[in-house]
Amino acid sequence: MPKPVVAGLDGSRESMAAAHWAAREALRRGLPLRLVQAWEGPPEDDTGLRPSGPGSPRDHAHQVLRRALVRINEWHPRLYVAAEQVTTAPAAALSAEAEKAELLVIGSQGFGAVGGLVAGSVALATVGHARCPVVLVRAGEKAEDEHLPDAAGKPATHTAFRDVAVAVDTGGPCDDVLEFAFRAAELRRAPLRAVHAWHVPPGRGVVDAEERARLRRAAQRELAAVLEPWHRKFPAVFVREELHEGFPAHVLERAARGAGLLVLGRRTRRSPIGSRTGPVAHALIHHVGRPVVIVPHG
Repeated sequence: MPKPVVAGLDGSRESMAAAHWAAREALRRGLPLRLVQAWEGPPEDDTGLRPSGPGSPRDHAHQVLRRALVRINEWHPRLYVAAEQVTTAPAAALSAEAEKAELLVIGSQGFGAVGGLVAGSVALATVGHARCPVVLVRAGEKAEDEHLPDAAGKPATHTAFRDVAVAVDTGGPCDDVLEFAFRAAELRRAPLRAVHAWHVPPGRGVVDAEERARLRRAAQRELAAVLEPWHRKFPAVFVREELHEGFPAHVLERAARGAGLLVLGRRTRRSPIGSRTGPVAHALIHHVGRPVVIVPHG
């Protein structure tokens, strides 16, 4: 049985944008969509109503989930959609869903009125622990934002898809990241922008123009070598190789401008205080306005 695309809901604008993005991605991948809402409320609310009774906070949360399900079905009638409210803490609920999902999609910087599913700390905790790729979507993200403007410069959905941008780390294995990025570009019939940030190694001091050019050529060869097997695996994907000198977060923030999707990697090794997103991913989650995919890899 295929794994679903899972979207976390809490009633915020961010989570609804995430649900619609997840629905479009599920259709592209030929997968079902699962809407999940985590409920972590008190045994009784301030009025004394039990959480499952009519008019209770939990009932209100359930109505949010039902309205989202109706709206997704209306917009995407060809998609199989399931919905469930789970009674557990949001971060724990999302981590559990990630274990059985092809892809987990949540709102970015959303502070939900119902349950707090995509509050900033929850989103970061989810990204840091999830075993599947996690997509973070901002409020207001629409289908036409994935496409280039039409001839008149107006938003459209019938035009070509915007580029997929991927951060390429040539210093270690990143097969899972490139697999996701190439696949996303192939599904969209979009160009792939492979971005690598290089810099003069620490301790080298000031280097002249000739040495800087030599270092850049070496970085270019490393990037080409990493991408070479993926060209063969995805021959239909047109790849633009971009090499920029600078800090990765700054380079990738600029590269994401104009792209429809930014794909990043996250190493899955544990730190003494648990899983972390890493400083580059952390910065980009907060500063990039387009959907960002965080792919765990070894």
